Formats: sequence, C-alpha cells, structure tokens
Amino acid sequence: MARTVLWAAVSGALGLPPTLAHAQVASAETEARHAFDIASGSLDQALRQFGQQAGATVSVSADVTAGLRSPAVHGSYTNAEALRLLLSRSRMRAVRDAHGEYTLEASPAPVERTAAPGGAPSAALIDDPEVGMLPEVVVVGTAEQASKQAPGASIITRDDIERRPPVNDLAEIIRTQPGVNLTGNSTSGQWGNNRQIDIRGMGPENTLILIDGKPVASRNSVRYGWSGERNTRGDTNWVPAQEVERIEIIRGPAAARYGSGAMGGVVNIVTKPPTDQWHGSVGIYADRPQHSVDGSTQRATFDLSGPLSDRFFFRLYGNANKTGADAYNINQGHTTPRSGTQAGTYPAGREGVRNRDVSGRLTWKLTPDQTIDFDASYSRQGNIYAGDTQNTNNFSTSNTGALATTSQRVLNYLGAETNIMYRENYAATYNGKFDFGTVKAYLQYAKTRNERLEEGLSGGVAGLFASDTYQTAVLQDYTAHLETNLPLKTAGVEHVLTLGTEWTLSTFTDPGAVTQSTSTGGSIAGVTQSGRSDRMSSHTKALFAEDNIAITDNTILTPGLRFDDNSAAGPNWSPSLNLSHALSRNWTVKAGIARAYKTPNLYQLNPNYLLYSSGNGCWGVSSACYLMGNASLKAESSVNKEVGVEYSRDGLLAGITFFRNDYHNKIDAGLAPVGNASGGNGAYIYQWTNVSRALVQGWEGTFRLPISASLDWSNNLTYMITSKNKETGERLSIIPKYTLNSTLDWRATSLLSMQATLTWYGNQAPKKYDYQGNPVVGYAGQQRASYALVGLSGSYQVKKNLRLGFGVHNIFDRRLYREGNASGTSNGANVISGAGAATYNEPGRSFWASLTASF
Repeated sequence: MARTVLWAAVSGALGLPPTLAHAQVASAETEARHAFDIASGSLDQALRQFGQQAGATVSVSADVTAGLRSPAVHGSYTNAEALRLLLSRSRMRAVRDAHGEYTLEASPAPVERTAAPGGAPSAALIDDPEVGMLPEVVVVGTAEQASKQAPGASIITRDDIERRPPVNDLAEIIRTQPGVNLTGNSTSGQWGNNRQIDIRGMGPENTLILIDGKPVASRNSVRYGWSGERNTRGDTNWVPAQEVERIEIIRGPAAARYGSGAMGGVVNIVTKPPTDQWHGSVGIYADRPQHSVDGSTQRATFDLSGPLSDRFFFRLYGNANKTGADAYNINQGHTTPRSGTQAGTYPAGREGVRNRDVSGRLTWKLTPDQTIDFDASYSRQGNIYAGDTQNTNNFSTSNTGALATTSQRVLNYLGAETNIMYRENYAATYNGKFDFGTVKAYLQYAKTRNERLEEGLSGGVAGLFASDTYQTAVLQDYTAHLETNLPLKTAGVEHVLTLGTEWTLSTFTDPGAVTQSTSTGGSIAGVTQSGRSDRMSSHTKALFAEDNIAITDNTILTPGLRFDDNSAAGPNWSPSLNLSHALSRNWTVKAGIARAYKTPNLYQLNPNYLLYSSGNGCWGVSSACYLMGNASLKAESSVNKEVGVEYSRDGLLAGITFFRNDYHNKIDAGLAPVGNASGGNGAYIYQWTNVSRALVQGWEGTFRLPISASLDWSNNLTYMITSKNKETGERLSIIPKYTLNSTLDWRATSLLSMQATLTWYGNQAPKKYDYQGNPVVGYAGQQRASYALVGLSGSYQVKKNLRLGFGVHNIFDRRLYREGNASGTSNGANVISGAGAATYNEPGRSFWASLTASF
C-alpha cells in the first residue's frame, strides 16, 4: 500500500470545529485518517480506546453500552469510519456536535459488516463503498496532544464521574488517579481539613488548575501564611460534576508547557460543549452520613443546550449545592494533650460549603472550520463555619476560666458564613482550521472577591477573628493567549510545529494583609506602622515553541522551549524534551525531561505584608520576630524527569513509570534573620527567601484487565521514594508512602452497572521540625497509620431518559479524627501538643443516591 503521512487536528483535544457538516462522512481525501489499534471486546472499552487514539471525545453512559461488544479495528481510518466499524454490532450511531465531539444515539438498524478472520474488520474485506481500500497512514498530532499521551497523563471521562460522583468537590475523584493525593497547603497541618490536589508530592501550590484550558487562580486571593498555609478549598469546585465532559491530569515534564505553577502537574476540567441538537437535563443528588456528626450533602443541577440557528449554538447550566459542616465538637476527646487555658480547645472538623453556579456559552460557527466561543460564568462559594482556627485554639479561656473574647466569636459564628468567595469569569475563544494549520486564541478576564471576617496576623491570634468586620480582597486576572499549529515536512520528516505567545496580568488588593502594627516588635526601615498600601500586581509575557516530530513510524520526539518574563521575578527559560517509542505493536517506552517553574506569589513579594510572632514561630530563635515580603525573590524551578514502559494487548494494559523532580530556589520563610527592628522589643526580621533545594522521586504503576465481556478490573499505584527539602531535611508534603486505587466495573445488564472501589493509603510520616526548627518529639512525631476505604456504587437506567445512581461510601466505616496541628505551641503552662500527621478528618459511612432526567 502507498504510505501517506497526514496531520490531524484533534477536535476533542483542542476544541476545533469539525471539517464535516453534521454527521456526514467525508472522503478519504478531505478528512485526516488515524492509525487505530483497537482490540475486540466490550464496546465501552473500545470507545475509550478510540478516544485516546483519535484524541476525540465520545460521550456515552455505560448504561447505554452495557453488554455490547465491538469488533477489532486495526488500520487507517477517519474518525467517522472507525466509529462506524466499532458500532457495527450495535443499534447506535455517532453524532457529532458543533465542536466535533461525538455522542451516541439509536440507529434504525444495525449495520452488517464482513469481518476478517478473528473478528477484526479488514480494509480489503469491508463492503462499505464509503470506506473502501484505505492506505496505511501515520498521523502526527500537535505537541499538546502528545502531552496527553505522556506516561504522566490520565483522563477521567464523563462516564467515570457518572458512576462515581463526588460528594462535593471534583478533587474527590481526581485524587484516584496515579500520582495524585489530597493534602493541606503546607506541612503545618493548619486548616488541615482544607485539603487540595497534590501531584507527585510537590504540594498544592505547584498544581495548576485549568477550566477548558484556561487558568483558574481564585485560591491566590486567600492569605498565604508563615508556613505556606492557606485557608482555602482550592479551585476544583467551580464546576458541578454533572457538567464535566472530562478531566485531564498531566503530571511531570509534559506539564511544563503550561508555564508558571505547573511544576507538579496540571488538572484541566473540560466542561460539556454546546450541541447541535436540543438536549437538557435536571439532576438531584443527596449523600446522607450514618453518623450525625458528619456533614450531609444535597444538590440540584440543570443544563440546556442546542442550536439557535445553523451558525449559533448555546449551553447553559446552573447548580445549587449544600454540604453541611461537621459537628463543631466532632474531634473532642480525640486530641493530643492540652493544658492550662488551652485545656478546653480542640481542632475543628470539616467546614461545610454552599455553592451557587451559573454558566453560559454561545458558540458562533463563522465557517465550517472557524468558531468563536463566548463564555460567562458566575459562582458563589460560602463556607459553613465549623469552628476552625489557625492554631486550633478555638475555645481557649482567660486566666479566670471564662471564654476569651476571640473564643466567644468562634462560638457565635458556628454554622455561619465567615468567608465567601465570588468568582466571575468572561472569555472569548477563537478556533480556526486553515490550509496552513490551525489557530487558537483566547482572551479571559477573571475576578475573585474574597470576603471574610477580619483575622489576626500575629502569634496565637493568627487566624482568629479579630473583629466582627468583614474585609474583602479582590483578585483580577487577565490572560491573552495565541498559538498556531503548523504541519510541516522537513528533510522527509513529518512534524507539527507549535508557536505561541501569552500575556498575563494579576492585580490584587487585600486590606486584611497590611493590618499588622509595628508598635510592639519595633519599626522596620521603609515600612510604615500603619496605612500601608495593600495593592499588589504582577505581569508576565511569554513565548513558546514546540515541535512534534515523527522521527520514524514508531518514534515521536517532542522538543519544546518556553520563555517567560515576569515583572517581579525576571526572565525564565523552560526547555523540554519528550519521547515516545513503540518497541513493538504491544510495547511502548516513553520518557521526558523538562524545566518547570513558578513565580513567587503576591504575598511573598509584598514588603508591606507583615506577620509577627512573639517567639514560637521564629526559626532558630526563641524571641520575637517579623516575617516580611521580599520584592527581590527569584522564581522557583524544577527539573522534572520521567521514564516509563507500557504494555497493551486485547484490552490488557500494564505500565510503570519512574519520576524524579529536582527542585531549586524553593521559597521558604527564611532560616536566618536579616536584621532587627528598631525600638519596641527589637524583633528579629525574617524575609521570604530563595534558600532551598529539594528532591521528589517515586514510582507510578497502572494495571487494567478485562476479566470478561462485562467485567473490568482497573488499578493504579503510587509509591513515594523521597520527598524532602535538601537544605533542612524537611518533607515537602504530608502524603501517604503509597496509594493504591482499585476499581471493579461490572455491567450486569444493559440497564444496570455496578462498581466496587478500594483505596488503600500507606502510612503518613509527619513533618520533622517544629516552627523554631527543632526536631519534633512526642505526639508531634506520630505517623498516621495506613488505612483503606471501600465503596460500592451502581447506576440503573430506569427509562430511556431517566437514570438512577446509588451507592455507599466507606462501607466499613473507617473513621479518622483530626488530633491537632502537626506541631504544638506553648506559653508556660498553656500547652497545645502537636499531632504529627493526624491533621485531618476522614468521614464515616454514608449513603448516596442521584436521579437524572434528560431529553
């Protein structure tokens, strides 16, 4: 056969418009063909493989494909041809929406095909004149598409979310992927139940969150504490679960292409696109705990999508969710020892949250090959206060035994909203396909208002409500992005060159960050005692280039280079090199190396941001000190490396990956004072400083086995070898030594599917040093022992347009309690002992149900 090398713009990955009108099949000359290698087996599994190999999205419930089989598809086909073959044994057909994403619907009758020996369709034997004889094809995609095939990449589909919906936050299902855990923003355990996505032990601050490929940074509006803590729920709860098309997780070197903040990895939450036919749904969900002290959840979501004309399409969704707070005294009786005025204190459980979300998208189809998306969304997240304070000193008393003034405020606000986040987002996105390649451009404006009760900034009152006054921090992020993908042929080698540029601007005001007085500790040169400016800003200009090169039919090499120039941290170069080589039809080796980076956050850069400690929080000394921002900080960087091998055959998939991140210029709160204040008590002055080198390394493994036509077993394992600061020996994150996720999927009938899940967390070692740099002892050195959580869920298609979901979380009722912060504090006889790694709650058994009606 003639060998042809074609370039395919993958609509599912890039959101490009389809080259076909509606569901018509194009000729082999006008639509790119892909090299497919899909084994015969369950239709559900085959469609997943199709999506991975084509870079396209097929939306279908497991209930629809339950019990259905598909033939093998080996060879070079267009997406439409491959889907027609996969569906040849079913009464379904694939329909493409305005963005080229596929949904399945009933077909009048099954299409009969002639199969090659063994059940595999053969181009030479297919009797469909629209398919015919097809040449052998090698497809070269873009560098972005290649990044999603890296060993550190995984995808959570809409079907995965429907079968295992999160109780409240998408982080609950994201954490089930290789290399991903939930942890606090720092190792201190402060605000310990506010856990966020941590990828490969690099910490939440090094995980970049995207929605539809665009950055989300609302958590940056929350104050950054002495040890790196933030009292935030993170940025994975802005999109309701029912409105997610898929979630892409990219770990390691492949994430470097996304710029600042992706040293650990990237999570891209892709929402459902508009459709070219009218569709809508209404869903309700409820989760009820067995123990009344655990918070319950209820939510309702709706969506509507369809064509306004042959050129305009829209999508609208809304969501209302309430997750109740744990009982304020859930951890009473489970704390480490406390004495004196702290004897009646105890750490709080998980705070609750109220979500209100509305989002709309209008797609304008300029031509069959060009679209503009206009997006607008608004969200409100308000907490339901459970009594947490930064130092877990919520109900401390005065020397007379009466509640302190700050403690009375804690009691007064239980169950109230003490912090509310408002997020507005507006974006315009252009996608175009031309003879020379593709163009993607977008403009985005995001505004976050962080309204919360005024908090103290010094010592024991840090994080406690300082008054009944609400203060509002305002973060505004502007992004302009442009890139083009150019299919080229150089010296007989096919490759796709990506060229792009990006500009970002962040402006921020936080009146609560500049309230720390210098009257007690003494004055600092250049810093006024009060009335300091709370305005902060930073902008970055970037250029990037990548080239996805088909060295041979079996080898893809992807070099890349990104240059960023930040107004505060200066220039940064981020080179990368990724390789994928097929050793045989079943074996593939993948490797990568990249330099990733992160600019200092706005709090770290602001000299007007002061924190004060009377002694407990000062590294290396026991007397008072300040910590102040440093406008001269450099960007943090990390050289990320990974190498993996993967075996795939007839639905069996097994792979193992080794990763290593060498972390440089890590920003810490300073290990030595840079001076002393004048007057007052002459407090030492510390600054945020680039002082640390760190190392993170470990293993990731995956294993998926189709046990039968209706039963699949999937597993992934993460094992951490090292996670430490090379300067101090301190751990970077408090995460399990190993994490095993195991899932058994059973498609019992065409209407009923069941899923059993097991997550086994290894032991968690605590931080090694207290706030002053002394080795931890006693309770502060305790580990959290390994534990396992087992779940069971099911989905039943009651009617064509009515689906019931049900399940049990934590079947064996394995409960964990928060015993305190990692390190303790003391003031004479008034002692709060540290709790080591026991800094969060794990809720007990709960029962959930959902009902979704659609048309």
